[in-house]
Amino acid sequence: MSNIKRNFVGYEYKEITVDSEYASMYLDCYENFGWTVDENHPVTDRLNHTTIYLKRDRHIINHAELTRLQRHFEACANEVRTLEHSKASAATMWSLIVGIIGTVFMAGSVFALTHEPPMILLCILLAIPAFLGWILPFPVYKKIYEKRSRKIEMLIDAKQDEIDEICEKGYSLLK
Repeated sequence: MSNIKRNFVGYEYKEITVDSEYASMYLDCYENFGWTVDENHPVTDRLNHTTIYLKRDRHIINHAELTRLQRHFEACANEVRTLEHSKASAATMWSLIVGIIGTVFMAGSVFALTHEPPMILLCILLAIPAFLGWILPFPVYKKIYEKRSRKIEMLIDAKQDEIDEICEKGYSLLK
């Protein structure tokens, strides 16, 4: 038998699955709310998602306030993820619209060519915007993505600052 004397500690457990790119942020922030990585469950990575197993003392001081701050952090982190995804969603939508319009013009061009008698001039006139509609989606995507990113970065930075304040408050409650 070991001479090590241990006091009983009751734990509460939490399992979170996040995008792998945010795993480090979640690990760092959850520590400020009294959570530690559960050494009995290794962190697992699957398909760009990381599952983290955490535990914390059930009888931690300021439990209610830490839980409130933790929920506030989770809401802010979700907003950051949503903002990050919104950068690409608007750009994707506009590039798809341009590509679909190009495809509609190409269909018109093909119908003009297959018409009896063939309308060659109309076919050429419709083919020009059709090819532009197939060439322009990538530049449109890049332009809109860059423009949206500049706007969104300010909002993300503000949310990151809010997360830092929340974590700082949580850390001060643990002392």
